[in-house]
Amino acid sequence: MTYSSISNYIFKVQSQGRYSLTLEELKQNINSSDKAILQNLHRLKSKNQIAQIRQGFCAIIPPQYSNQGILPSVLFLDDMMKYLDRAYYLGLYSASALHGAGHQQPMESQVMIQRPALRAIKNKKQIITFFTKNNWKADWIDKKKTESGYINVSCPELTMFDLIQNHKKIGGLNRIIPILDDLIENIKISKLSAIATNSTMPTIQRLGYILELTGQEKLSDTLNKTIKNKRINTVPLSLSHKNKEGKVNKKWHLQLNTELDF
Repeated sequence: MTYSSISNYIFKVQSQGRYSLTLEELKQNINSSDKAILQNLHRLKSKNQIAQIRQGFCAIIPPQYSNQGILPSVLFLDDMMKYLDRAYYLGLYSASALHGAGHQQPMESQVMIQRPALRAIKNKKQIITFFTKNNWKADWIDKKKTESGYINVSCPELTMFDLIQNHKKIGGLNRIIPILDDLIENIKISKLSAIATNSTMPTIQRLGYILELTGQEKLSDTLNKTIKNKRINTVPLSLSHKNKEGKVNKKWHLQLNTELDF
């Protein structure tokens, strides 16, 4: 079945609970020339009814979001990543917020993918940043329901490791510590241990040390067992600081080159 206008097709897409469409599907389903389709898309963009997210991929903006002129990324992220044929999960501060950690929804959506890297999506109203990770297991990912379906979100345990591993890129350890404290109540020791065995040593060292300082002895002991009896390099506690000097914590093989706020 073909449609006489983009507006009719958008109505059909929205009735299915979708908030996105691709240029390719418009060409396949609209009885118009490619030029006419592009002209109509431009008109709908000017009316804040459509937003181009990536080349060939658009978000549909329903009336309740028209004033903002953009759709929350959780409503189209899964469709976009399927369009790009990329495995993904929402991570870092974005995942933390969905797990109830942190006091406000971050403006930036932080998405984990495998290599090759993807260029960030940035405009005046929305930022989607992509971080790369070697691999992850399916049972480390939670499925969170949204108005448009489900999105992949890192479980609390994986979120903790990712925050520590990427701390230099996302504001440093002191910004992360309150988030970790909020995540802790949802942590399962068995999953923390499983993810640790697939994490880098410096990440385990830093997370274990911070958990110990915050009085989470069971969690820190679990991580300490992961590194016990292994050859471990001494690394700086923080990668955000140029200072390389500081007392060495022998248990975690960390050079304490900064003070942490608790």
